[in-house]
Amino acid sequence: MSEPQLNLTNLPNTNKPKTTTTGGGKAKPGRGPAWDWAAGHGPVSGAISATTGAGAAALLGAATGAPEVLPLAIGAAGAIGHGIGASIRRRLTLRTASTRVASWLLAGGWTTWAMTTGPLSWAAAGTLTALGVGIGAAASSAATWEEAAETERLTAEAAQAARELNRDRLAIAQEWEERIARVCRINLRIFAVENWPTGAGYSLAAELPGGATFDQIEARARQLAGDARLPLGCTVTVEEGDLQGRAVIDVATRNVMGQTVAYPTPYTPLSILTGIPWGVRPIGEEIRVYLREACALILGPPGSGKSTFTDAVLAGFARCVDVLTFVIDLKAGAVGMPWVRPWLEAEGHVAPLAGAAPAPAGTRPGIDWLASTPEEAIVMLKAVLAICSARQQQYQQLLAENNTSLLPVSSQIPQIMVVVDEGAEALAATFKEPRRKELGDLIRQGMRTTRAMGGRFVLTAVDGNVSAIGDTQVRKFSPVGVALTSGETVSNLGKLFPRARVDTRQLSQKGAGVIGDAGADGFAPTPFKGWMTGPTMVRDVVLATNDTRPRLDEISARAAGAAYSERWSAGRAGWLWANTPQPAPRDAPFTPQENPQPPASGPAEAGLNLSYKRTQPPTPDHTQADADEMAARLLAEIDAQFGTTTEPDRTTGPSGKGLNLSYKRAEQAAPETESPQSASAGPEWLPDAIQAIYAAGSDGMKPGAIADQVGRDRKTVRDTLKAAASRGELVYRDRGPHSVYVHPDHA
Repeated sequence: MSEPQLNLTNLPNTNKPKTTTTGGGKAKPGRGPAWDWAAGHGPVSGAISATTGAGAAALLGAATGAPEVLPLAIGAAGAIGHGIGASIRRRLTLRTASTRVASWLLAGGWTTWAMTTGPLSWAAAGTLTALGVGIGAAASSAATWEEAAETERLTAEAAQAARELNRDRLAIAQEWEERIARVCRINLRIFAVENWPTGAGYSLAAELPGGATFDQIEARARQLAGDARLPLGCTVTVEEGDLQGRAVIDVATRNVMGQTVAYPTPYTPLSILTGIPWGVRPIGEEIRVYLREACALILGPPGSGKSTFTDAVLAGFARCVDVLTFVIDLKAGAVGMPWVRPWLEAEGHVAPLAGAAPAPAGTRPGIDWLASTPEEAIVMLKAVLAICSARQQQYQQLLAENNTSLLPVSSQIPQIMVVVDEGAEALAATFKEPRRKELGDLIRQGMRTTRAMGGRFVLTAVDGNVSAIGDTQVRKFSPVGVALTSGETVSNLGKLFPRARVDTRQLSQKGAGVIGDAGADGFAPTPFKGWMTGPTMVRDVVLATNDTRPRLDEISARAAGAAYSERWSAGRAGWLWANTPQPAPRDAPFTPQENPQPPASGPAEAGLNLSYKRTQPPTPDHTQADADEMAARLLAEIDAQFGTTTEPDRTTGPSGKGLNLSYKRAEQAAPETESPQSASAGPEWLPDAIQAIYAAGSDGMKPGAIADQVGRDRKTVRDTLKAAASRGELVYRDRGPHSVYVHPDHA
């Protein structure tokens, strides 16, 4: 095996900028020379200092009659102390030490000679000058030699440090080359090892042999993790490298997925254009999603941490300076209520939490619109469609100036993100629930038509079955997918990422799962861990982003009209603080719900049915006898005006005058007729199958898919569906192996 060629990083930097110092000894960058009385001498200043010192010493010694041997002794002492001792201590080269010793001895010898012969002669001055030039030249040559030796020594030390640092990397590379050869039968070469900054693992860059591909290693990622004896929760993921024929292998050595990671602070501003963090990778780094043009689908069974993850999604949108968030939650608005509470406190509608100060005046709701009923949600989605239509018409000049067909979203023209919690409540609704079905149709229409003008959707559901999300087009329009894997019995991974090979059994902690982006600039499915959130964190985000969250632009607000401007009025949002059901918006046409309670006094009798009166709770002022008396008076008035109802002759048809209510008796006597969807003939599971086929739309469903859904064998299902098609309840489209059954309404 050849030795891996590893990239060396973080080496000592020997090319540091030169500095000058001031009198305080503090270095400051500078270009020109500066006086520094504490700094060492260079070749020129050192030579001048030596010659002037020697001349001054000779003059002083001659004038005072000092012993001639004294300068020579001082020179010898300087040669030993400064020339030899200091050079050894500072690990200087022999050339530098020799230059220093010679300089001290020559200066001492000249001083002794000058004191003997007289320092004021031309001979003394000439020799002193020659001595200074010689010392300067020798010092300059020694300095150049010393600099080269210093560079060489630093390079050698750096290389030694790199070798010591690389020893572990070389061991890792060799270990994994042998492991991959043993497990995958591929003899590759690992040419780089990078330790993750978080210390949670490392990445290997490998060169594959001819004919091998990265997915051959990816297919045995779990076997590699087991062979490496990695801790539970630590996985091995394989991706294609920067070139075909290369692979990047990420090895987690610390179980980040099993840790509880709080949502990061501070809550700095974000933008929909630069990505929004939704969690952390196994390496501990944030993973960002880009939703300017993409919808997202979040799947997670109960107990997987989906609600907590949704709070993190809403927190990311709240931090964006160019996003408004609309929330639809048909479970009494539960997911959005914590984001509205600070505003309710500021308005005085609810009391603050115990021990907490109320939100300051001017606090806005953390989300821009909350719908908890199908009626309010329908009004919201119609407003979104109207907004995008108005933007398409009114911002043509802006689009032309930016040479784009995508609306340039900003804090002045924010993007609208519609978050639908538990979308199955609407997406899988059938014709039996007209309001919810209309809501589902509007969601799908919005996903199809609002991308260019800044409207996108994030939907959550328990699983990715057609029965939960209505049809497959929701997945088609959601390139960003999240599959939370904790507590699931049937994996959602294959429904969102059919080709992904991620061991979800290692991702059993709440908030853990797989995230991927199938867009052009997206990323392959990868394990991730969502952040821990809570009401306190939600409150902090709402208050921290109160001044940075945008407002709807004027053109969009005019297009939405009163449906938008009155969204927080007492008539529309009073249910948030009055503990009453949310009323339907005044401008939302809807069908009143039928009374599900049976009549209180048995089956309906012939004539006008006033059983609704009996279902009303009695009041203190009216007893049941009073109610019966009122009903009798009402019947008498009807008889007086229209005549008494007579019993029709069942053989010759109705006869006589008066109000004829015999059609009610006819309906009770005649057997009930069923719609094609109700499956008048067939086993008990056939209505469910027909309902699923109806929900699949014009795409239809294969017999095999229907058999899996109803839990019957394929032959039985195929025979039953053929019989239903012969009765006109279904339409069979023969496409060979891709044949499907389609509901007549979509045929």
